[in-house]
Amino acid sequence: MTGAPSLAPPPGEVAARVFADRLPFALHYAELLAGDAVKWGLMGPRELPRLWDRHLVNSALVTELLPPRVHVVDVGSGAGLPGLALVCRRVDLSVDLIESMQRRVDFLQRCIDALGISDVARVTHGRAESPLVRAEVGLNKWVTARAVAPLGQLASWCLPLLQADGRLLALKGAQAEAEVREHRQAILALGGEIEDVVRCGAKTGADATTVVVVRRR
Repeated sequence: MTGAPSLAPPPGEVAARVFADRLPFALHYAELLAGDAVKWGLMGPRELPRLWDRHLVNSALVTELLPPRVHVVDVGSGAGLPGLALVCRRVDLSVDLIESMQRRVDFLQRCIDALGISDVARVTHGRAESPLVRAEVGLNKWVTARAVAPLGQLASWCLPLLQADGRLLALKGAQAEAEVREHRQAILALGGEIEDVVRCGAKTGADATTVVVVRRR
């Protein structure tokens, strides 16, 4: 997008602090979200003023829960949140982006190519519950999901992608505690358990990202 006017708002101090030396990757990704993602109907134009705090920073803060040099499977990636935000912030991570809608798959691949991260990111076209998708991505230690489904349904899709003792990191908002109470027994029946509800980002000055941590037993 060199030479074209910026469509994305400036990142601000908090985003600059969160992404640090990886900010150029986040800036490039933000331009793709503000441009093609809006044009292709993957993000509403009303989301642009809060592109950084509500979407990019909110997603990237999940890296606080990920140890060094791990592979992550991101279920229902949509426009790449949180999956692409994770690798924008952390050079040591790799990610599989699972997405069922072709238009979103095309956008995700466009982002991977534009950011030059094909060595650490790939798109898997399909649904997480599909046997073909499960065979392609295998069993993993870490799975993420943001704004995909209620916690019980999400666990039914994601737990089969996890190794024993693997974790699902489900990004949830203000209703996280209520979802935990409602779906705890269903998750137990699926072979998982609610391990914790964590609020990431306290040391960055950002609004907290609430993550429900589900462990596969």
